[in-house]
Amino acid sequence: MDNSYEDMLRLQRSYFRTGATLSVQFRKRMLTKLYNAVKAHTGDLEQALKKDMNKSYHETYMTEIGLVLGEIRYHMDHLAAWARPRHVLGPVSELPSIAEIVARPYGCALIISPWNYPVNLTLQPLIGAISAGCTAVVKMSEYSNHTTDALASILGETFAPEYISVVKGGADVSKALLRLDFDKIFFTGNKRVGREVLRAAADHLTPVTLELGGKSPVIVDGTADIETAARRIAFGKVLNAGQTCVAPDYLLIKESVKDEFVEAYRKAIKRFFPDGDYSSMNSIIDARHFERAARLMGSGEAVVGGRINRKRRSIEPTLLDHVSLDSPIMNEEVFAPILPMLTYKHLDTAIDYIRSGDKPLAVYLFTRNKKVADKVLRRLDFGGCCINDTIVHMTSADMPFGGVGGSGMGSYHGKYSFMAFSHTESILKKTNVVDIPLRYRPYTKFKRKLVRAVLK
Repeated sequence: MDNSYEDMLRLQRSYFRTGATLSVQFRKRMLTKLYNAVKAHTGDLEQALKKDMNKSYHETYMTEIGLVLGEIRYHMDHLAAWARPRHVLGPVSELPSIAEIVARPYGCALIISPWNYPVNLTLQPLIGAISAGCTAVVKMSEYSNHTTDALASILGETFAPEYISVVKGGADVSKALLRLDFDKIFFTGNKRVGREVLRAAADHLTPVTLELGGKSPVIVDGTADIETAARRIAFGKVLNAGQTCVAPDYLLIKESVKDEFVEAYRKAIKRFFPDGDYSSMNSIIDARHFERAARLMGSGEAVVGGRINRKRRSIEPTLLDHVSLDSPIMNEEVFAPILPMLTYKHLDTAIDYIRSGDKPLAVYLFTRNKKVADKVLRRLDFGGCCINDTIVHMTSADMPFGGVGGSGMGSYHGKYSFMAFSHTESILKKTNVVDIPLRYRPYTKFKRKLVRAVLK
């Protein structure tokens, strides 16, 4: 193991034990510093993401920087209330007493972030760690190397290493860090690596938040507004070239509206990319990921799109028909702008198929029938859901975002980020003025009757 990582954690643990991070005032100052740093370096981050993924400045601000700045402001507005001890009723048997719940920082946190939204998915968990009063070691992805370098430089200029440290490198670096005794681990990535993170955390009994992904389905029933549904599904699939953990992964559509949907989807894509010019679209992150996605095109017939450009690592937004359930695209997360389409006659068939796999990170349903919506919500388990839209449920700081089962464990955003890096302590304060003798021996019949009367 690289001793420098051990030294880094030792330095952070020593700093945390000084209590410097505990005051609300300190945490707000650090959030302000982060806010100002992101604002000042917005141009640098936009250029880095352009180099890594051909990400447009508009999309970068909409899905990365803007969300981060909004999250920081939300924490600054609410942090004092979250950190304040919450008084609750103590047990009747222990009166007179004062009972309270206090949110305490776990301590030294490890945050492992992915490449697909390297600013957003690095800084949103970090905001939670800062807000909770933790120190943090941030391990960023080697794939988005320009953004990793830019963000590492920004955080290095903004924070002292005993408080926030950034580590770069590949899987070997992650494994080395996971062998250390952190107080909290927050991981965003795929399920395979998530299992490795959980196994490593078990050695130290470290609490873990896993933000994974998987196959998030879209259901379109016969009552849906097809034109709006196609446009919003296309938005979710084209965003970041489909490299989004909550991107619509596959489509289950009522057989009677399939043809109408295909035309509406084609129309939506043409509106997004006038004259068929896809040069502004995000590229796939690297050649290996591109070739994997390109192979998935063979899982069906492209009825919309279908072209690829290896030089630009670009895949045209594609809708696949005649897809079999045992095809490759139905057995792995797509993570590309390719949408496989399957039809159903009865809603129960679609629901049963979704339930046969892992619990999805997101479910999207397009319908104007309240009974259909109620049935889907009642019978499916998922991390989050949008009715008549895609993606946007994860943008609210007032709602938790996270998976369940194979799509993850734990949640964050807003107060849930604060709680993800906090342990809630229960504290009971007793008076010395009164000492009720019911709990003390000898246990007489009178005491037994009185205890039963009080604790019934």
